[in-house]
Amino acid sequence: MKRRTFLKKSAVAASSAGVVHLGLASLLSGCNDDKTAPKTNSPLFEISLAEWSLHRMLQEEAITNLDFPVFARNRFEINAVEYVNSFFKEKARDKEYLEDLRSRCNSEGVTSLLIMCDGEGALGDEDEAARTRAVENHYRWIEAAKFLGCHSIRVNAQSSGTWDEQRDRAADGLSRLTEFGAEHEINVIVENHGGLSSNGSWLAEVMTQVDHPMCGTLPDFGNFHLGNDDWYDRYKGVAELMPFAKAVSAKSYEFGDDGSELRTDYMRMMIIVLDAGYRGFIGIEYEGDGLSEVDGILATKSLLENSRELLKVRYI
Repeated sequence: MKRRTFLKKSAVAASSAGVVHLGLASLLSGCNDDKTAPKTNSPLFEISLAEWSLHRMLQEEAITNLDFPVFARNRFEINAVEYVNSFFKEKARDKEYLEDLRSRCNSEGVTSLLIMCDGEGALGDEDEAARTRAVENHYRWIEAAKFLGCHSIRVNAQSSGTWDEQRDRAADGLSRLTEFGAEHEINVIVENHGGLSSNGSWLAEVMTQVDHPMCGTLPDFGNFHLGNDDWYDRYKGVAELMPFAKAVSAKSYEFGDDGSELRTDYMRMMIIVLDAGYRGFIGIEYEGDGLSEVDGILATKSLLENSRELLKVRYI
């Protein structure tokens, strides 16, 4: 077994077994006992904004994809963004458009992190020719991501067949796309996003099979619906996916009067994320309809900021 594979399997097992069920005081008591660990005033993680949080405003043309980075900076004081390809589907190879988008980011000090790619075919298609087309359909988004200064594209691991068949087919498509991405220094990352990809154990198997340093995951706090009334345990799923994570999506839907997210225990989830050693961006992805998109984003940002402040004592 390759060293990278062994370490990730060990981390998955440890994270899954150690999902916390303790009170807040117990959670915060796990301070860093390593006296040699560097102390820093840097935040535990930075916050980014996923474009899907504003999908209704974009669909209604209240803002455009070109407006998105500046809107994120000026309205929410967020300096890093995650695009969705459907909002500039025909512009992936339009250099004038991409230069305009990159220029707006640069002028506002906004970092482009990744492009979420949908509608480009199933990377695990049972038909090998269709799978190849799906792989090649993503090439333009890797090139666009490189031009914009992103670190990754987010893809889906769609497939059909048995557990093993889907794993093998998805791993094949992802491996081929990752090789192209590596040539451009762009990661290919998979979100739990329906079908077997919403099963954390299956997606972790896919990652282990691909076993490439530039292929990883984007764990989403909420996308664990397996179909019908079946749901995969979100805390277990995130723990299984974090060893491979190159981005994290803080999905939110609805909030209580105290500001808590009613479907996800954010403190518990953030401990799983941070215990995995992740210190990258956490992306806000508000998908509810109880609040306006602007208010939902602000509520999620506040929740992440509060979690970050409370957890400083545990990790710094």
